[in-house]
Amino acid sequence: MTVTIITIDGPSGSGKGTLAAKLAQHYQFHLLDSGALYRLLGLALSQQNLLDDLDDLHRLQQSASIAQNLNICFLSDDATTKTRVLLNDIEVTEQIRTEQVGEYASRVAAIPVLREALYKRQRDFAQAPGLIADGRDMATTIFPEAQVKIFLTASAQSRAERRVKQLRDMGMDVNICTILANIQARDERDTQRSVAPLKAAEDAYVIDSSNLGIEAVFQQMVQYIDRHIAK
Repeated sequence: MTVTIITIDGPSGSGKGTLAAKLAQHYQFHLLDSGALYRLLGLALSQQNLLDDLDDLHRLQQSASIAQNLNICFLSDDATTKTRVLLNDIEVTEQIRTEQVGEYASRVAAIPVLREALYKRQRDFAQAPGLIADGRDMATTIFPEAQVKIFLTASAQSRAERRVKQLRDMGMDVNICTILANIQARDERDTQRSVAPLKAAEDAYVIDSSNLGIEAVFQQMVQYIDRHIAK
């Protein structure tokens, strides 16, 4: 049986995570939040004091082993279309969405050995009837065979404003200038890294969500997807 794969790539804060969850619920497909995998690995390495010593070969090998054996679980909440995330049976849904863990993830993603360690874990999510894969290199590296490829982008300023609102809604005291600087630094790191840099696949449908709400982008995506997959 052919598994339908829909990829949604884009920079941090573009809204792809929320939209991927809505699409997974809409089509009743499996969901891969690859960004969460990198955040989970970054958090796990930080908890074991390994994140700052990855130039050491032994510690890098140890980190790769952790990546291959991460004890993670994604739990869907149909009422909110949000996904709960567990690491070693402990819920870390909100913790992995902090700016600090986002920085951990970006650092981890720039290391080829760790990207390779997570490659098969991501491929294993492709199961019938289909998969919505959300990340930065889903279409270009992990699932180049995907039937539908979408690249969701937005200006750094609009992404910073969304991120500030999200974090303040979580009760955090944040400064937009700091958030904007972090986003710009992460964009630079993600687009310039030597392995699987962030970019749109040549056959991707590009959507700029800078001035669009989630529902408007969702409807645009559904219309495009429905034209490209068998019903």
